[in-house]
Amino acid sequence: MTYPLSRLTEESFPGLLNDIADHRDWEMKRDRIAAVWQRYIGWMPAPIPPRYVILSEEHEQDHTRIHLTYATGYGDEVTAYLLIPDQPLAPAVGEIPYPAMLALHPTDPHGKDDIATKAGRAGRRYALELVARGYVVLAPDTITAGERIYEGTEPFQTAPFYSAYPLSTAVGKMIHDHQQGISLLQSLPYVNADRVGAIGHSLGGYNAYFLAAVDDRVKAVVSSCGFCPFMQDPTPDRWGQREWFSHIPKLTDDLDDGFVPFEFHEIMALMAPRPLFNWFTQNDAIFPNWQAAAFASRDIHRLYQWLGREEHYTSLMGHEGHNFPDPIRSISYQFLDRWLKEESSIK
Repeated sequence: MTYPLSRLTEESFPGLLNDIADHRDWEMKRDRIAAVWQRYIGWMPAPIPPRYVILSEEHEQDHTRIHLTYATGYGDEVTAYLLIPDQPLAPAVGEIPYPAMLALHPTDPHGKDDIATKAGRAGRRYALELVARGYVVLAPDTITAGERIYEGTEPFQTAPFYSAYPLSTAVGKMIHDHQQGISLLQSLPYVNADRVGAIGHSLGGYNAYFLAAVDDRVKAVVSSCGFCPFMQDPTPDRWGQREWFSHIPKLTDDLDDGFVPFEFHEIMALMAPRPLFNWFTQNDAIFPNWQAAAFASRDIHRLYQWLGREEHYTSLMGHEGHNFPDPIRSISYQFLDRWLKEESSIK
């Protein structure tokens, strides 16, 4: 399954339902896409039981922030904040434990602080806003950011990781780390293990649906400015080998040959029909190919329609830049509330 990059146009776009007659056809196609994705994200260790160490605890106005580390199968530790609403941790008899969110930060050297503390930038503090809405929130540092910058390097330098794990990828590493974060959340007695979602902007936005593509424990996703198809992308090499953050180095050889092994809407579609909120913009200087994103998003919507879950997919496009503005965050939180809080929506 390869696509000539120069011929990725609306006329030759790889539609998700092309040559699909029934649900068995779709499941077979989905398995093929998943196998390609697994091959490209590289080696990942087996999951390990959740283990974490609390470093400190701070009481904020409406929540408690716990600074902790949790273990991964790579033998390292993820630094993270666990945000807990200021409500009883032990639900009363008959009450349902908290829903939870894995909040994934954008490309900011401060990592988790950008989304989980008051020092974060405007439009980025979604971890704080979600805990205020009654979610337990885990906000981890990704590799190369926050407290996980490799010693002697600048933020987002992945070379030390590839030196240690040449058969893995930064994308695979981030997915594994986030899967361990889900396991941590599900181990907490005050979290409802069946109501865990993921949210992110930019780097965090595509990390959220990359994660959900391989882990069905993620029951709902909000992705902001994280959807960038290969079609019409002026810099597709962003996904391969680079001087700084190299996502999937193997892609560079394919791109040099003029081919890609998948389109990103196929990866996003791996989480269907679970609820997905996708926000992108027409003036995004980082991911400028909004026409392709709109075309691909329509194809995902058709898949959700065909699967009988049209209401599970919401896609919005605006005139903003690379931003997650207040009104859109508010709508996305309502989307999460519907699918992670409302009793009638939990299946």
